Amino acid sequence: MKQSLFETRHQADWQRFTSLLDALERGKADRQASQTFAGEYRRLCHHLALAQERGYSSHLIDQLQLLAMRGHQQFYRHRSHLGAQIIAFVLGGFARLVREEWRTVLLATLMFFGSLILMGVLVYVFPDLIYSVMAPDQVSDMERMYDPEARRIGRSERDAGDDWMMFGYYIMNNIGISFQTFASGLLFGLGSLFFLLFNGLTIGAVAGHLTQVGYTETFWSFVIGHGAFELTGIVFSGAAGLKMGWALLAPGRFTRAEALRLAAGRAVQLVAGVILFLLIAAFIEAYWSSMTFTTPLVKYIVGAGLWTFVLSYFVFAGRGAHAPD
Repeated sequence: MKQSLFETRHQADWQRFTSLLDALERGKADRQASQTFAGEYRRLCHHLALAQERGYSSHLIDQLQLLAMRGHQQFYRHRSHLGAQIIAFVLGGFARLVREEWRTVLLATLMFFGSLILMGVLVYVFPDLIYSVMAPDQVSDMERMYDPEARRIGRSERDAGDDWMMFGYYIMNNIGISFQTFASGLLFGLGSLFFLLFNGLTIGAVAGHLTQVGYTETFWSFVIGHGAFELTGIVFSGAAGLKMGWALLAPGRFTRAEALRLAAGRAVQLVAGVILFLLIAAFIEAYWSSMTFTTPLVKYIVGAGLWTFVLSYFVFAGRGAHAPD
């Protein structure tokens, strides 16, 4: 069938589905419209599959894909309860989303961990370079925090009763960094690139300096546990910001507003997973990482287990289930 005939035959269906979507998105759809939505959505997906199979123009395929993505969001929002959606997202949806967005995730990973490793090596070889990143009083505070004689590693001397306060502090601090890295992606991605580099350089400088002055055991045994969640959270925040920035730079056949809307939907899902990771990181940092009642070896073993768990989750989780996202 020629494309012109295909469009003429089904244009009314697409317009009806668009009107139904608009009503659902505004929360003004009546009961009858909601009941017919599933059938209309399946019909639209069938039309999209036919258009792709027959090699119709990219303009038509992009138009149908946009409708299908909007329909997908409405279909699964009305199909299951919020609690079931959250559980499905945690068990596999987040991992699938990260794999699907592998390009921006890879770029963010290279920018963050690349700058971290490079700066760490440079500061270790050239110790005075730390003062180009941190003020002398900040360096002194950092050394006191990771002094092997400290009762609580990674923070000032505190009583055990302050753990809840530190837990809250870590949550606010980590989520603040994450939101900054994500939201600055609206500056055509440049803001996210900047904060990925800035955080990578800062963390790398601290790691290189503390290793060089001999605080290797206290520093690395402290960060290895919560780092599995915190550092990956920073990377994914940057990836979410880069996705929005790319939508503004290269919207394709969509308007910039439409492209940003599509990108923001998936970017916000990434950030939702990041928040979960940062909550876990804050809990580990407050109640485990700073403790001195156990040996560094035990912390290394636990930390290695946590890194293995995180990497395995993103590689394997959600592969055997239906992928609604």
